[in-house]
Amino acid sequence: MPAELPREVVDCDVHCAPGSMDALLPRLGDYWRDYVEDSTARLPPSGAYPPGARTSGAEPVPQDQAELAAALERTAPRRALLSCLTLDGVHRNPHYAAAMARGLNDWMREELLDRDERLRGSIAVSTLDIVTAVEEVEPLGDDPRFAQVLLPVRSDVPYGNRLYHPLYEAAARHGLRIALHAWGRPGAAPTTTGLTTTYLEDYASNSHIAQFQLLSLVTEGVFGKDPDLGVVFAECGFAWLPALLWRFDKDWKGVWREVPWVKERPSEYVRRHVRLTTEPAHLPRVREQVAQVVEAVGPEMLLYASDHPHDHGDSGGALLRELGTADVEAILRGNAMAFYGQSVS
Repeated sequence: MPAELPREVVDCDVHCAPGSMDALLPRLGDYWRDYVEDSTARLPPSGAYPPGARTSGAEPVPQDQAELAAALERTAPRRALLSCLTLDGVHRNPHYAAAMARGLNDWMREELLDRDERLRGSIAVSTLDIVTAVEEVEPLGDDPRFAQVLLPVRSDVPYGNRLYHPLYEAAARHGLRIALHAWGRPGAAPTTTGLTTTYLEDYASNSHIAQFQLLSLVTEGVFGKDPDLGVVFAECGFAWLPALLWRFDKDWKGVWREVPWVKERPSEYVRRHVRLTTEPAHLPRVREQVAQVVEAVGPEMLLYASDHPHDHGDSGGALLRELGTADVEAILRGNAMAFYGQSVS
């Protein structure tokens, strides 16, 4: 990040994870503690990337407050929103997944949020049982240090489906945002036509899935039901948005009778309710075109994210270097403060 840029940024995607199952065992309760010990269950590898991949970065995912503090030293953020993806790797037992979500949230609150006032949490919930997901949100939603509910962008059922609507209602009731983060539970196909055979296909598919989830949220009327709901797409790119919205608006004009509850152009719902993080920034090679991409997306749609410790090269820096001061200020902190409100102020 250039030295002249403000340092009190709002970093909207910093990864963290408990170092081992031992960190969660005291927080699981007697039954699930015995379950884990008897089955020798272990946590999945922290982070979403396989070891050795260029995108993984050289540093491990922070596991405690000291490691997080060291990671944040470079940008000295005003606030850092934590993304813990550990639950993505938990198997399909909905009861176990709910217990793990509760343990992860307690771990984040006690080991991280209580020890560093800059940090803001993302509530982990199980997408296998929305009733227990809502039950997890209700008490934590009153803690202003939790800013959003974290869901994997890959889901068994599209996120616009009414199955998830009670979760969105609970989030909006507590002033929480919904964050759809890249990746998801192993075994869930990353494409609509089945599983991939290479990491490259799997990695690149996150932005495609994000586009479909955005279509689903608008078409199923999620944003029309609650004017206070906000959704963030994290680590899914953003350069794809203008073309998608152009096609979405165009086709809606022809088949709007199928979705009478979508009373405005789809793009208007998206620009009011949705934001996207800057990493990874899939930018054109020609420098002059970078600002054009941001203008087409809308600088107000973008939230700065370091995505620590993942490494996307210089895409984020290249983005900021081609923009004017006002747009840089908005992306680094202004947009997040407006979208998240009190939780990041």
